[in-house]
Amino acid sequence: VVRVRRESELAHVDGLVLPGGESSTIEKLLRRFELLEPLRAAIAGGLPVYGSCAGMILLADRIADGIAGQTGVGGIDMTVRRNAFGRQVDSFEVDLAAPLLVKAGEEAMRAVFIRAPWVEQVGAGVEVLAVVDHQPLASVSATGEGKDAARIVAVRQQALLATAFHPEVTSEVRVHREFLRMVRR
Repeated sequence: VVRVRRESELAHVDGLVLPGGESSTIEKLLRRFELLEPLRAAIAGGLPVYGSCAGMILLADRIADGIAGQTGVGGIDMTVRRNAFGRQVDSFEVDLAAPLLVKAGEEAMRAVFIRAPWVEQVGAGVEVLAVVDHQPLASVSATGEGKDAARIVAVRQQALLATAFHPEVTSEVRVHREFLRMVRR
């Protein structure tokens, strides 16, 4: 594993992880270090990339509730809503419905969501890998509408993988194992 902070370093990796954090800050740093356009070109050229939480936002072709001018690097035909599950205090941990990542007989995938996005729309070429039935209370109407809505929280499109949750916070290795499989392929 190596850190990538320069275009020359990007040219020497077989895959890239875009971590959690603050997506607009990461985008500003990509611009400051002149990595935004080289990263977009690398993605278009087939570089495997995994984005976790803020990384998911960065990989989205469309961002809802982004800051003014926020575009990310794109690559996955999806619309992602920033901070969709609420503020830091609304963070939660849950078992996911992830049949494409969890084999029959395995334990459920435990996921930690910290000020996380969700996917509102995917294009035809996007494979939905996991959903969660969790809705922040602020978005549930007085009549109960919006309660228990399934939200897309993990996707894959070609060499790109993205999750709204942080598998690195738990002992969960299946997401990273899938990404390594994608890099080797």
